[in-house]
Amino acid sequence: MQQRVTQALAGRFDRRAEVVARAPGRVNLIGEHTDYNQGLVMPCAIDRETVVAGAAREDGVLRVASLDLEDEASLDLASLRRRGDWSDYLAAAAWSLQQAGHSVAGADLVVTSSLPRGSGLSSSAALGVAVMQTLAALSELPLSMREIADLVWHGECDFVGVGCGILDPYASALGRAGHALRIDCRDRSVVEVPLSERATFLIAQSGVPRALAEGRYKERVAECEDALEKAKGAALVAESAESLRALASTALPALEAVLDPAAFRRVRHVLTENDRVEEFAAAFANGELANAGDVLQRGMRSLRDDYQVSVPELDALCEIADAHPACHGSRLTGAGWGGCTVHLVDPDGADAVSDAIEAGFAAAFGRSAEVAKVRASAGASLLPVAGVSAA
Repeated sequence: MQQRVTQALAGRFDRRAEVVARAPGRVNLIGEHTDYNQGLVMPCAIDRETVVAGAAREDGVLRVASLDLEDEASLDLASLRRRGDWSDYLAAAAWSLQQAGHSVAGADLVVTSSLPRGSGLSSSAALGVAVMQTLAALSELPLSMREIADLVWHGECDFVGVGCGILDPYASALGRAGHALRIDCRDRSVVEVPLSERATFLIAQSGVPRALAEGRYKERVAECEDALEKAKGAALVAESAESLRALASTALPALEAVLDPAAFRRVRHVLTENDRVEEFAAAFANGELANAGDVLQRGMRSLRDDYQVSVPELDALCEIADAHPACHGSRLTGAGWGGCTVHLVDPDGADAVSDAIEAGFAAAFGRSAEVAKVRASAGASLLPVAGVSAA
């Protein structure tokens, strides 16, 4: 991929790469729709990534070519605006740097990715992190990976308009090989959780694309905000509370009395999902893979029934896999309404589970579901470029 983008930069823009950056996608193992509620999440970076090659310009323009989309965009750094297409995520990175008071150099960029778009594996955050690394390096900005993650989150929320949490950019920027990250989205602390070598994760694509900026995601964010206000009105939480994280699952009986049924189900998912993150981390620490799988299954039922973000294809992928004796548990990963499922399986049975998923899904829907093994991989980094230091 590195050679592909550097050659394309030379071929399309007649430029020699000065910086090449990579940023992985992620699979969220447990903790869904908790990040924007300042809750707990547990993702890991995966061995699928976005790679960007860049060279600086002096005219305040970003020229970008996407090899996968076969499209180009030109952005004026002095007047960045949303366009409603893929280039918004590049503009968001530059805009966020500017909002933080940094001077951003113009650049020619070429982008490619092994992450499928709209799959729930965080292709947008990987793009943002890779582009921001590139722009920071070209602009000689000594930013840490945590600073980059925070700025990518700011751009996606406030420029692109997705009311997301920090999960995706943190996983992409801070991932560590062989580990998941237990992230507390309230205090932004990160704890590395070793993943057992006795477990393999499969990712199955439903073939149903999704777009986070569409109304259903924003609707869930608004429902949580409204539920918090009702909890404040009933004196179940302090007026100063910023999110549903201020409530524990022990408050659910009292909340049920003041919330309408749909709002209560949303809150029940968020509060019990925080508990499931802790259960999942403990199960892995103790080598209890069957218990970890049970947590995944309970999380899936909560996402399907309480948060109502599943679709028939996601339900089927989980049911097919969970019926196989080599699979400990499954759930949808990402925001839902399409995208992917994640499956915790025994390494020796991974191929058999994959075959069962593909056959069962084809029988149910008349089309294939791509299934792949993924590894917990290192977070984002600059790649060495001949004649250029990759600090």
